[in-house]
Amino acid sequence: MAAIRTQRPAWLAGAGLGLAALTWGLVGAPRAAAQDPGAPPVPAPPGAVVLFDGKNLNNWVKRADNQPAGWKVENGSMVGGGGDIVTRDKFQDFMLHVEFMTPDMPNAKGQGKGNSGVYMQGRYEIQVLDSYGKAQPGKGDCGAVYNQSAALVNACKPPLRWQTYDIIYRAPRFTDGKLTAKPHVTVFQNGILIQNNTEIEGVTVSGVSGEDPSTPGPILLQDHGNPVRYRNIWLIELPKQGSDKYE
Repeated sequence: MAAIRTQRPAWLAGAGLGLAALTWGLVGAPRAAAQDPGAPPVPAPPGAVVLFDGKNLNNWVKRADNQPAGWKVENGSMVGGGGDIVTRDKFQDFMLHVEFMTPDMPNAKGQGKGNSGVYMQGRYEIQVLDSYGKAQPGKGDCGAVYNQSAALVNACKPPLRWQTYDIIYRAPRFTDGKLTAKPHVTVFQNGILIQNNTEIEGVTVSGVSGEDPSTPGPILLQDHGNPVRYRNIWLIELPKQGSDKYE
């Protein structure tokens, strides 16, 4: 079943993405969520691909065998369990909005504490972890490009509170089958910049490997054995470049 696509707005017509739209997605929505820890889900703007609206997992399948996703859906969110899941649709350049909540695991440590991950094209992970209160996050902490680039600052909220990722992703570029530019990612967590046009060196641990990296890939949510919750996931597909016209 294809993901739900809201009506395509005028600012997405043609090759370019309007500045007002980009500002809404990257500045307005994250700030609204960051100001109030009890804020409701940030609504998907016109033209967004709605990947999870809290009702069902029709847009997702199991990573292992493409069977229906087995995560539990309750109270408008999905709960990790039963293996990694991926979207049916595949993407290249995009802005992705994800809301997540780590469980309260006071006796757990390190990678065993509220662990999950959001993978772009199924290949490159932005880590999800309960890293609240850590003075200097490392390459395995929340917001990292896993094991490659640590978050610039620790923007985590305590467990059991909804948090947001707004991920702006540029897929790798190829010419005649040759890599000409590695993938890049910018990430806002709870409205705070934590990855600033970071170059991704290659497929991260547990990412989908062996596929042609020049092709579109799914959004992947990792099941690491902890009951991490997700809600309100939507995506805006971006053109490879803006218009070359003045008007």
